[in-house]
Amino acid sequence: IYKIPLGNILGDKGYAYFYSTYSVYNVFLTLATAGLPVALSRMIAEAHEQGRPMQIRRTFSVAWWTFAVIGVVSSAIMFLFPQELAALLNRPEAAQGIYAISPAILFVCVVSAYRGYCQGCKNMTPTTIGQVLEVLVKVLVGLALAVMFVKNGCNPEKSSAGAVFGVTMGGLAALFFMVIYKKRRYRDKPMSNPDTPDSRGSILKNLLRIGIPITIGASGMSLMSLIDTAIINDRLQHAAGYTADQSAALFGIFGKAQTIYNLPPAFVTPLVISVVPSIAACMARRDHRGAGRIAEDSLRITLDICMPMGIGLAVLANPIMNVLYPQSHEAGPGLLTMMGIASFFVCFSLVQNAVLQAHGDEKLTIYSIFAGGIIKVVTDWVLVAIPSLNIYGAPIGTFLCYLVMCAMNQGFINSRYEQGCRPRLWNIVPKPFISSLVMGAAAWLSYAGLSRLFGGADMGRLKIYHRRRSDSGHYSRGYEPDSQGR
Repeated sequence: IYKIPLGNILGDKGYAYFYSTYSVYNVFLTLATAGLPVALSRMIAEAHEQGRPMQIRRTFSVAWWTFAVIGVVSSAIMFLFPQELAALLNRPEAAQGIYAISPAILFVCVVSAYRGYCQGCKNMTPTTIGQVLEVLVKVLVGLALAVMFVKNGCNPEKSSAGAVFGVTMGGLAALFFMVIYKKRRYRDKPMSNPDTPDSRGSILKNLLRIGIPITIGASGMSLMSLIDTAIINDRLQHAAGYTADQSAALFGIFGKAQTIYNLPPAFVTPLVISVVPSIAACMARRDHRGAGRIAEDSLRITLDICMPMGIGLAVLANPIMNVLYPQSHEAGPGLLTMMGIASFFVCFSLVQNAVLQAHGDEKLTIYSIFAGGIIKVVTDWVLVAIPSLNIYGAPIGTFLCYLVMCAMNQGFINSRYEQGCRPRLWNIVPKPFISSLVMGAAAWLSYAGLSRLFGGADMGRLKIYHRRRSDSGHYSRGYEPDSQGR
């Protein structure tokens, strides 16, 4: 809702600056919120299962101050050093956007404390409402500023900075909502027989013990993605031979395809959020088989959602990209085809990570995330430099990255947990896989058949790309002109 119209407003070049800004933001966001909210929800769920209300109160208090300090430090770094951070990505034009989005880290950190508390109490409603409100404000503010700046003739750097400022305002709106919700729904009530909570130092130590390995793993992936962004920009210009503007256009369309590719994981993320406290509660009462059932059900739901979505994106990449981004670079459909297939493995790895984290094996996810990240960086370094592949090397690296992560995570699960207490893949994979293949074939054949039936009216988007060699010796991709030269 936010990024698709934004990509059309800013164009490929402006969206490249926006996407680069988001890459920096995601690293700090992951460092601040990837592990600690999961740890908080797990600790709250355990205390709730044990009937310790005072422990819940103190845990939230310690977490709130921890999150606030992390948010202040992260926002300060982005606010004070935007030029230096943008230069690391070979995109100095993104500095204004980094400056504009810097306060959002603080807002999201504090919001994460409230969300972790509610999720630990098995209440997902405030997270849902808060996220909808956050997106609504982000869309209204970000798109309005982007349109205003573009119409006033501002350069792409300023227009993308105005667009990204919507993220900051969305985070502020979500914070206001969560504070009000917490005060109204979870008021501190006097207790006749209160429990004795652990010391603040002990709670902080436990919070960090659980959260830091998760943060290291997740931030490692974000850091690899940041490095990968710099590598793609560098290799397109200095190895594949593209100019700065050409590489910005290619990276911009890659970012647009990423927006669509991120849809399946967005549907799975709420499931991941609820898995951790649910499995943690089972583990607190030593119900290992119950934890195994929750893990298997979660993976089954994930397959039912992400497998048809990924195959649908792959087989219908042409109409999807050319309808949503009609004036964009021709490389978009090819990128989305490869990324649609990769999106399945992204979703599956998210749930696998949640299962390992809920069982207390969060350190194992570090190994798979770093292994996948290294493979992605190396693959992109090699493939993006090949002129005939250029930006197409990036989704190949993404596919290999998450394929390795899924294989390693499943190996950890199979070796750590007993039979009957772990997900049985042979029970949940075949049916959605076969159904999705049939669905993909039907979608592709029906779309092609209807296009032919309607005589190709306004169906220039379907024309096969041909390889065209420029005077510089590099290959580009374009549409085959018809008899009238269109």
